[in-house]
Amino acid sequence: MIRNVLSIAGSDPSGGAGIQADLKAFAARGVYGMAALTALTAQNTRGVSGVHLVPAAFVADQIRSVFSDIRVDAVKIGMIANAEIADAVADVLQHHRDIPVVLDPVMVAKGGANLLDPDAVDILTRRLLPLASVLTPNLPEAAALLHAKVAQSREAMAEQSEALRSLGPAAVLVKGGHFAGDESPDVLSTSDGLRWFEALRVPTVNTHGTGCTLSSALAAELAKGAELHQAVAAAKAYLAGAVAKADTLDVGLGHGPVQHFHQLWKTQEGHQS
Repeated sequence: MIRNVLSIAGSDPSGGAGIQADLKAFAARGVYGMAALTALTAQNTRGVSGVHLVPAAFVADQIRSVFSDIRVDAVKIGMIANAEIADAVADVLQHHRDIPVVLDPVMVAKGGANLLDPDAVDILTRRLLPLASVLTPNLPEAAALLHAKVAQSREAMAEQSEALRSLGPAAVLVKGGHFAGDESPDVLSTSDGLRWFEALRVPTVNTHGTGCTLSSALAAELAKGAELHQAVAAAKAYLAGAVAKADTLDVGLGHGPVQHFHQLWKTQEGHQS
């Protein structure tokens, strides 16, 4: 049976992040993707120039419409934008606590634009974090949620993952992609303790949408019934391949997208990209 996964997130017209990245990742990982939009953005690979929010009540209407008709096997939450939308999403999802929820707390775009109102952080923390099966912040997002300094070491990264889990999510995956150097480690905090997932950094500027892609791949794996550690490993391996093949695409003049379909598409030479 093909699983169904719902993304609740913003739109990226350039296709590299947000809903567009989520749907590509869902398809690449073999699940049926659905989408409830929280915001329209005007952006490309060089940055975000505008944001138009969807009214919170209509965000809730979209989600309810899906649940009223379709079996939902997992939910991924991305860009929430403001406190009203966070409240609306929480109001609906609290009635579906048996479904895995991957929460990617999108706060700042790759180019630096703020994608979450500062006054919404506490609402997101209080209402959405307790609903999350897995929270997937990068280092700046983890620090913002904790009102702390950005972790500069593995020890601080581990401490912040456990501090975030104490706020309600069942598990927390803190992503270390912002570390300097050749390594890109992630740490998973669960009730069983900490587990590290190692990876080497791929030398490319084309990393637009990596967070969206990882969280969506993780939601897909959980929807398919994978155990959490296996789901994280599979999602991280998939993203590593997508980043490694990012330079086979020719999209934009800034931070280009990853190659979501690196395992499916063939290059002009006839080999798998």
